[in-house]
Amino acid sequence: MSGIDPLKYIFQKPMLTGKLAKWQILLSEFDIIYVTQKAVKGQVLADHLAENHVGGEYEPLKTYFPDEEVSFVGEDIAEAYDGWRIFFDGATNFKGVGIGVVLVSETGQHYTVSAKLRFLCTNNMEKYEACITGLNLAIDMNIQELLVIGDSDLLVHQVQGEWATKNTNILPYLYHVKELKKRFTKIEFKHVPRIQNEFADVLATLSSMIQDPDKNFIDPIPVRIYSQSAYCAHVEEEIDRNPWFHDIQEYLAKGYYLEHANHTQKRTLRRLSNYFFQSGGILYRRTLDLGLLRCVDTKEASKLLEELHAGTCGPHMNDFVLAKKILKAGYFWMNIETDCIRYVQ
Repeated sequence: MSGIDPLKYIFQKPMLTGKLAKWQILLSEFDIIYVTQKAVKGQVLADHLAENHVGGEYEPLKTYFPDEEVSFVGEDIAEAYDGWRIFFDGATNFKGVGIGVVLVSETGQHYTVSAKLRFLCTNNMEKYEACITGLNLAIDMNIQELLVIGDSDLLVHQVQGEWATKNTNILPYLYHVKELKKRFTKIEFKHVPRIQNEFADVLATLSSMIQDPDKNFIDPIPVRIYSQSAYCAHVEEEIDRNPWFHDIQEYLAKGYYLEHANHTQKRTLRRLSNYFFQSGGILYRRTLDLGLLRCVDTKEASKLLEELHAGTCGPHMNDFVLAKKILKAGYFWMNIETDCIRYVQ
């Protein structure tokens, strides 16, 4: 029991056997309650401030951000805008450079453009390439008012004239963007975090990964809608649609094997039945400390995984901790650890 608090193990274990059960009985007459020691860092800090206070009147900290509106854009800016919007992004990897553009209409219609760049360019140049491609698309569709959205903070500030541009490779792009801006009656540039520009980023990454677009033809990718999580079908059922413990339950209740069971299967069934107990039509799994765990089928196991991991009070624990919590709650099914690993992944 190295690394385990013996008192915690004795008082919190539901059922004990042997000497541990004897110790639990002997200690129970003293009304001992085990309480985990909490950290006292917060109290130490409070005591230190109380003993070493600074005299004088309190002066609040004043922090001034000159570009506060440009530095942060809330999630609802793009959604609150009811006009035409363009999302642009670029991607560079070992297979090449690609750009992605998503033009969203007033009614929510999406027009996408994805292109692969066959010339050398930097990360900032690919952003300008994507932005110019989106502006040309909007001009071709005779759009007059446009909101341009991208995750390139440098491009947005340079186009708005707030940052100086000294790179000679960027200057031609900047001048061209300013010329295209004159084709619109109203145009705005907004910076968003990358997480809010995922659609354009996916298009750019896809185009950059294609080795030869002239030879590689990709069919339209269908987007399926699943109303149930994939892990809900991870607990395998038998061909006859019975739960995994059906054979064990039938053997304990009636004492006969499967119709076409061989010698090995019969021996395995006899061995497994020693660890299970049936009462009132419910099958239980015996534990080493004489506890009973209720065996659950596919539907119940899927619901347990969802509620204990990400439910109302779910702490989003890791795989093995999730399996231990399910066992501690009193439920069991075969391959529980494997299923928890798949679900967390």
